[in-house]
Amino acid sequence: MLEEQRLRIEGRARRLRRTESIRRMLRETRLHQDMLVAPVFVTEGEGRVEEIEGMPGVSRHSVDELPKYLERLTGAGIRGVLLFGVPDSKDEAGTGAYARDGIIPRTLRAIKPSFPELVAMADVCMCEYTSHGHCGVLAGKEVDNDRTLPLLARAAVEYARAGADVVAPSAMMDGQVLAIRKALEESGSDDTIVMGYSAKHASAFYKPFRSAAGSAPSFGDRRSYQMQPGNRREAMREIRLDVEEGADMVMVKPALAYLDVIAEARRRFDVPLAAYNVSGEYSMLKAAALNGWLDEKLAVQEVLTGIRGAGADLIITYFAEQASRWIEEGW
Repeated sequence: MLEEQRLRIEGRARRLRRTESIRRMLRETRLHQDMLVAPVFVTEGEGRVEEIEGMPGVSRHSVDELPKYLERLTGAGIRGVLLFGVPDSKDEAGTGAYARDGIIPRTLRAIKPSFPELVAMADVCMCEYTSHGHCGVLAGKEVDNDRTLPLLARAAVEYARAGADVVAPSAMMDGQVLAIRKALEESGSDDTIVMGYSAKHASAFYKPFRSAAGSAPSFGDRRSYQMQPGNRREAMREIRLDVEEGADMVMVKPALAYLDVIAEARRRFDVPLAAYNVSGEYSMLKAAALNGWLDEKLAVQEVLTGIRGAGADLIITYFAEQASRWIEEGW
């Protein structure tokens, strides 16, 4: 009898879930608009807004059309964007990545005066700009790590000079953060934040992005420089190296298949931690929602809450605009 009474008193966890008001009051993991970053694809030309095949609801914008989109994002409460350039021309050395009049510097110079409070993050890589689609210059059929470093540094300096608040090296070259940090300080851009794509895995979930950015490799793959899935200890080593080289923030990419890496990084490192909810993760959820197989709003809430709960301070996601509006409405 006493045992039954104890269970009645202590075993009713459902009491704490009884009403929506109680559930909201006791919610442990909370999402906020401030932690959402929207990836943005910028293309050459004028008057261009091109929906991306395989990513319903996501488009490439030419520089002149971009302010309209940024008005929408900021109106929804988004405070940060991550810029990716989609150039018309490419070459072996990826010169468009570090050209002073390249697509990203021109974009930054165009938008910063009108959106001074928007945190402009610029991806630093070569893959969108090289004719072979790899993330650095080649030596035969291999990416030459050390010849690539000064080019990444040049790109970061150009982006910083053009107005980038954050430069985000994603090429996964050894020593890229150190090379960029030194170049920024030597050029007088020492206040520019460096966010390392520190644990960037060789993932099947990047395929829609490569279509969006025109960055698929023309031969081979990127497994020799992007991380092997399943190597959590190696991920911690990569993050530690980036922090030691001067990264102000670090990133785990993708997010959903690597929640364990996010959680471990949160436990080990006392720096801001971003997680990239990548294109394939977006596309598979979007496709399921469009087919009526799941409720998009509830699924996005669950996914983003899971990434936040694992320990991410920033979530880079193609759902940023819509999620921000849902949060404002009282998710």
